[in-house]
Amino acid sequence: MTVPLFIKYMFDRIFALFLLILLLPVFLMVTMVILLSYGKPVFFRQTRPGLNEKPFELMKFRTMKDIYDENGNLLPDEERITAVGKWLRKLSLDELPQFINVLKGEMSMVGPRPLLMEYLPLYNERQKRRHRVKPGITGWAQVNGRNALSWEAKFELDVWYVNHLSLALDFKILGLTLVKVLKGEGISQEGMATMEKFKGNR
Repeated sequence: MTVPLFIKYMFDRIFALFLLILLLPVFLMVTMVILLSYGKPVFFRQTRPGLNEKPFELMKFRTMKDIYDENGNLLPDEERITAVGKWLRKLSLDELPQFINVLKGEMSMVGPRPLLMEYLPLYNERQKRRHRVKPGITGWAQVNGRNALSWEAKFELDVWYVNHLSLALDFKILGLTLVKVLKGEGISQEGMATMEKFKGNR
């Protein structure tokens, strides 16, 4: 690795604080839109694996309603996501609360995305390398296809990032992320609101 991790993580916190201050009006606007559209809670919180698979609580703006079928099971994502939620995801505004995760030292600005805890037993040894750095708000996989990629392709990009970590690469990914957000590319797989679950390696 061409950059000490403490320098990367120090930059993360400085940049996250700067963006939180800069985007505070947007943060407050999104909060009000969610409260007026479908009420509390404003945030979606979920336990995800962080550095070295240590669990932490990921934060996002809530984009779906809790709607259940007659058996008490949550309906599929595509049936629960709201019009406001689709708009927030298209602009990636649902990710803004993760700047708080970065300030708390749980996430990085750039790194492999934090996935579900239930996936941990399904990774092979190579794929587990994605947890050798803190998870990121954006990453190499996100600027090379995001949710439109297969799981195997996404994990290969994550491992490539871990093996080639540098501040120059982080700056490149942050720049490409801005372009992706403005274009609204790669938000979901075709025909799905998000992405199908990882079920293990083929």
